[in-house]
Amino acid sequence: MSKYYNPKRARNLFDPNSKTPFRLSRSKIDLFLNCPRCFYLDRRLGVGQPPGYPFSLNSAVDKLLKKEFDSHRAQGTAHPLMKSYNIDAVPLDHKLMNDWRDALSGGITYLHPKTNLFITGGVDDVWVNTKGEFIIVDYKATSKDGDVNLDADWQIGYKRQVEIYQWLFRRNNFNVSSTAYFVYCNGNTDAEAFDSKLEFDISVLAYEGNDNWIENVILDLHKCLVSSTIPETGEDCDFCKYREAAQEIEMTNV
Repeated sequence: MSKYYNPKRARNLFDPNSKTPFRLSRSKIDLFLNCPRCFYLDRRLGVGQPPGYPFSLNSAVDKLLKKEFDSHRAQGTAHPLMKSYNIDAVPLDHKLMNDWRDALSGGITYLHPKTNLFITGGVDDVWVNTKGEFIIVDYKATSKDGDVNLDADWQIGYKRQVEIYQWLFRRNNFNVSSTAYFVYCNGNTDAEAFDSKLEFDISVLAYEGNDNWIENVILDLHKCLVSSTIPETGEDCDFCKYREAAQEIEMTNV
């Protein structure tokens, strides 16, 4: 990880005097909500949080799910999961589908006129129902006892994620359903033996999104970016707590 992490970069920084639209990903909006200070240090000053290790198993599940749904996309048929959960939809067949999935260089995008911020997000999937409404779909993978749900406090990030996608598609003049779905894969650890395979229980969880909060948050984070003052830390930011504790120890041991 240290080989690729640059603790102080000089590129992709917000310049208040620039007229060029500044690209801002969905995940950076979430970072601002979690901790304005970390957001400012990252996007304005070039000091980003250290990246976590890649979740290779989750990526494998994501890739396999996309293959499954893409086969039905090509045929215009409903995936068996849709039938099991009585979801009247099929995977959307659209020429921009691969671009919308490309979070790094593509994604679904919108230039926010009031701030000149180019908002982006890479979706896992989009379905379409018989009303012609686009349905935002996100894939998740975990391994836990009991049924999966969306009740944990930390899962607010999941909910914000699909709401930002809903907002982005609406800003691109698509008819978007308020209902989003999480295709949630839960690794089964109750098997008697591993036998070189991990089986998953797959659930489809519906979530009623509400994107009314996004406009004001974008305006707030833009105010943060143009300010010359580093903002306060988020209430529960572990990164800021670590920095403060390390600095305190260093100062007392000089």
